[in-house]
Amino acid sequence: MNASQSSPAPTAAKPAEGHSLYGGVTNRRVTVRDLAAAKQRGERWAMLTAYDALTANVFDQAGIPVLLVGDSAGNCHLGYETTVPVTMDEMVMLSAAVVRGTERALVIGDMPFGSYQESPAQALRNAARLMKEAGVHAVKLEGGERSARTIELLTEAGVPVMAHIGLTPQSVHALGGYPVQGRGDEAAHKLQRDAKAVQQAGAFAVVLEAVPAELAAQVSESLAVPTVGIGAGAGCDAQVLVWTDMAGMTAGRVPKFVKQYADLRAVLGQAAREYADEVREGSFPAPEHTFK
Repeated sequence: MNASQSSPAPTAAKPAEGHSLYGGVTNRRVTVRDLAAAKQRGERWAMLTAYDALTANVFDQAGIPVLLVGDSAGNCHLGYETTVPVTMDEMVMLSAAVVRGTERALVIGDMPFGSYQESPAQALRNAARLMKEAGVHAVKLEGGERSARTIELLTEAGVPVMAHIGLTPQSVHALGGYPVQGRGDEAAHKLQRDAKAVQQAGAFAVVLEAVPAELAAQVSESLAVPTVGIGAGAGCDAQVLVWTDMAGMTAGRVPKFVKQYADLRAVLGQAAREYADEVREGSFPAPEHTFK
């Protein structure tokens, strides 16, 4: 072929096995070691919440490498006003469904309020339930320095732990709502101490929620483990959103940090209205939906 002849456009190279979280690991589960390697490479990754096998399978097939079975299920699936009422039994049931619906994603189960604050021993018993009964691959719990001893015990026992600092929704009543955390020198220093404490205790990643972007970027730069931002700017190593917020299923206002990538609430509502109209007018079921 001479230079005047056209040649086909080159195809994108397939990521080498284990060298990319998005599409690279296809024949096994993503692991915490993969997340650590991504931090070293400077590769950003996305995490979504999931609460059932159906949507978990959709996200798994879409290539989302990490799924969090968040206690946010309390707000967006179970009808609670906050995450506080969510129980261990509920988290075990929801987490097991997500694990069954996935093949590739690393599944993290949230430790609900009251399941780990009493003592590290209580935390280990409940983390073991999530791993043994639900099959999750890691757990997440809230708190910085105050939770460091608990994280240390869990990691020593072989339980991978994702820490959660900044705005901690389980403390909604103590915080008086959901205010941004880390504003001002004293609050910023406390957040930095919390981040270092949970890393030293053995956490494999740290969620930063509702933190000023500049501070979150500084924390991310200072840690050897990945940071996962939610309302913490683009300087984090990863991002997480509640899937019902991201897909437009949430009614009313959503937090400032949410971007809606679809309007599934409108789509589902329209489908329900069309179905009801056809039933009322007698056009459903039609002959093609009827057995002979």
